[in-house]
Amino acid sequence: MTREEKAKVIEDITGHLAEAPSIYLADISGLNAGTTSDLRRACFKADVKLMVVKNTLLAKAMESSDKEFGELPSILKGNTSILLSQTGNAPAKVIKNFRKKIDKPILKGAFVDEAIYVGDDYLDTLVNIKSKEEVIGDIVSLLQSPAKNVISALKSGGSKLSGILETLSEKPE
Repeated sequence: MTREEKAKVIEDITGHLAEAPSIYLADISGLNAGTTSDLRRACFKADVKLMVVKNTLLAKAMESSDKEFGELPSILKGNTSILLSQTGNAPAKVIKNFRKKIDKPILKGAFVDEAIYVGDDYLDTLVNIKSKEEVIGDIVSLLQSPAKNVISALKSGGSKLSGILETLSEKPE
């Protein structure tokens, strides 16, 4: 690979790192072609971009990026794949679901909304991170709940009140 080609690849990787708020680093070594294809398909369905990159080029792209990756460049050993997503927990869910069949991919580290996670131990934590849309949905349902209770009470109270008035009006004096 020529120096110009390497510079182009680094620039391309840097662009991907800048666009994605969630960046996962995983080891998918040892997967055969069919299994790798299944992983790519699972990533595509979950709107996760999977890229296999050279560690040196990824390290240089991380250096030239505006984001602070902390200790993530230090874990770039062996085979490394990048999983990029707009949703914080989508790559973790893909990895966890895929590992029901086999023991790969192994999570090396993740950069999710400015937070850094190093090691496969954080996979369950990352799966449980709620996306922005999920948090907004929870807030909206919490805000709607009291209003629904008030409306329900008024409806039931109104029918009770009208029933009482009707009974009283029919009562002989």
